[in-house]
Amino acid sequence: MLPELEVTAREQFAAVLTHDVAPAALDLDADMVGHYALTSLNKVLFLTELCETTKVDLANFTEDDLAGMRTLRDVTEAIARYVGPVGS
Repeated sequence: MLPELEVTAREQFAAVLTHDVAPAALDLDADMVGHYALTSLNKVLFLTELCETTKVDLANFTEDDLAGMRTLRDVTEAIARYVGPVGS
């Protein structure tokens, strides 16, 4: 996985949480809903912003793909399949 993708994903994820968590402190393998209380709306906001930032079309992912993105690692691995250099 691209290190800049992980940094970007951590920053975007921390921005939608209802409580303050430093991006570097986020556990890539923690369940986003169970551990961080991520709501469905905030998951949509997070994924939409991350896809926009990385220039990955959200349409690349099926409903099942999105449902399977339970951890930050799941998200970054899914996005990494479609992303070029972040910010390009």
